[in-house]
Amino acid sequence: MTRLAGKTALITGAARGIGLAFARAYVAEGARVALADVNIERARESARALGPAALALEMDVTRQASIDAGVDEAAERLGGIDILINNAALFTAAPIVEITREDYERVFSVNVAGVLFTLQAVARHMIERGKGGKIINMASQAGRRGEPLVAVYCASKAAVISLTQSAGLNLIRHGINVNAISPGVVDGEHWDGVDAFFARYEGKPLGQKKREVGAAVPYGRMGRPEDLTGMAVFLATDEADYIVAQTFNVDGGQWMS
Repeated sequence: MTRLAGKTALITGAARGIGLAFARAYVAEGARVALADVNIERARESARALGPAALALEMDVTRQASIDAGVDEAAERLGGIDILINNAALFTAAPIVEITREDYERVFSVNVAGVLFTLQAVARHMIERGKGGKIINMASQAGRRGEPLVAVYCASKAAVISLTQSAGLNLIRHGINVNAISPGVVDGEHWDGVDAFFARYEGKPLGQKKREVGAAVPYGRMGRPEDLTGMAVFLATDEADYIVAQTFNVDGGQWMS
């Protein structure tokens, strides 16, 4: 089944992890995909592994010139952009009294400004093209509530949920659906880094926090990147045309809303 046959997609932070899982699923569903990442060599390796329907491009979502160039390149090489997944993100953790302005600005430059201005650049392209489109932002269960050691990351993901609502309401008149996916704890390289933060601040051995959060998921385990692909595919299809400005939890039952 190829639910995305003839569609084109730009995915940020797509060289590995969740972004790469999205790219793999989209290619399997018939789409052509641009894997955008600051790590262009790794993006090229991932694109080669996916075959001729995938291409790699370098994009730093903290720099407007890089966003604009990346969107232009993706549109030119793909023949237009039908779908955007705003996946690039950073994590950080620290007690409130140890948060630095530099760390705050680093995370918000990727997780909030990067999402907004990549969304903006792609929306402008979609409006000019006149065919509408689908934009999917990656939120997090961390954006649903605060956490003692994760104030900056939680705030950044709460902002993604809010931006999704505002952009969704503003852009639907152009036939552009903006929605978001809110994962829970997803295993992989990203969570190895998260685990290290908690080991530092909670005095736990490496791996203990990961085991604890996995055991606490009602489903019985941490998520995997592939657990998120069904929602990412669905939100990109015509079946989701009447869904506007929503954030969907895909988290094994960790958060209900």
